[in-house]
Amino acid sequence: MILQLEEARRTLDELGERITELGSALRIDELRNKAAELEKVTSSADFWNDQEASGKVLRQIKSLKGKITSYDELVASFEDVSTMVELAYEENDESVVPEILTDIENINEEEERQRIEILLSGEYDRNNAIVSFHPGAGGTEAQDWALMLYRMYTRWGERRGYNVKLLDWLDGDEAGLKSATILIEGENAYGYLKSENGVHRLVRISPFDSSGRRHTSFASVEVMPEFTDDIKVEIRDEDIEVTAHRSSGAGGQHVNKTDSAIRIVHIPTGIVVGCQNERSQLQNKETAMNMLKSKLLEIKEREKLDRIEDIKGNKTNIEWGSQIRSYVFMPYTLAKDNRTGYEDGNITAVMDGDIDGFINAYLKQNAMNN
Repeated sequence: MILQLEEARRTLDELGERITELGSALRIDELRNKAAELEKVTSSADFWNDQEASGKVLRQIKSLKGKITSYDELVASFEDVSTMVELAYEENDESVVPEILTDIENINEEEERQRIEILLSGEYDRNNAIVSFHPGAGGTEAQDWALMLYRMYTRWGERRGYNVKLLDWLDGDEAGLKSATILIEGENAYGYLKSENGVHRLVRISPFDSSGRRHTSFASVEVMPEFTDDIKVEIRDEDIEVTAHRSSGAGGQHVNKTDSAIRIVHIPTGIVVGCQNERSQLQNKETAMNMLKSKLLEIKEREKLDRIEDIKGNKTNIEWGSQIRSYVFMPYTLAKDNRTGYEDGNITAVMDGDIDGFINAYLKQNAMNN
């Protein structure tokens, strides 16, 4: 046990250096000064005259304070466990070693999490994320795979403490789904999930094949930031086709009762969005229009276009050769990312939302390439 305490000491020395480096990377002193300056702004007599501007300031203060508090708590945890190690060493107290090792592991994980967050520096990384799921060719098998991905990202959001809200759902023919869209609300949701945009490939023994043959299926995950009301997008009435339909599947209390669900087609690009989760047709239309604006803006930014009107609406085929990640259930179990090479053999945990390893590997690689 004394050997373990000595090892804990060495680990804490290295961890202390990393935490100091993290503070420098965060520019923690600058964050404190900036938060203090903005707090002063809120006390000015005319602060609330411009509701939009004051809202931005308050959101910025909340974000800054969140980073400062997280870092301060990390430092405090490090100092507490350092003190515990020294006391245990002096008193030759072996009983606290398991607690010390657990605390060090938790501090390590938190330091890594905060370091990863530094990589989220994109213009829209802090935004909520709108995530849509579409099966590729293959009927029921692909539709079931799309449902599995829907569950995976829903569980990921819940594990992180984000609010996951179903916006639209279209049932599969026999199982699974034909399309679904969720909103994942929380700071940096888009920053984390932008890496998941693309085609996902599944290899397994199909539960829908009575011969027990192995099948390969594809489904696409589309991720875009939810844009806030302060970004204006003009969409002409003649450029959209709006239809009402009956809700289906996992859509809440009004499912199959009223024709309140809305689907909007953007005619110039062929983009389709829908919403069925709100209480009324009007609310569903408003949410669907916001989704359309977000999608158009995301494409405009990604393709570095000057105008929304320049978007062509080209579609990537959901098929072999275009996948970003493969999930293999048979003859072995492995999830492997084609872009980073990161892999995880615990396919059950991955499908239950444990995908941070893939996300972090992408963020690190992306930071090195930029």
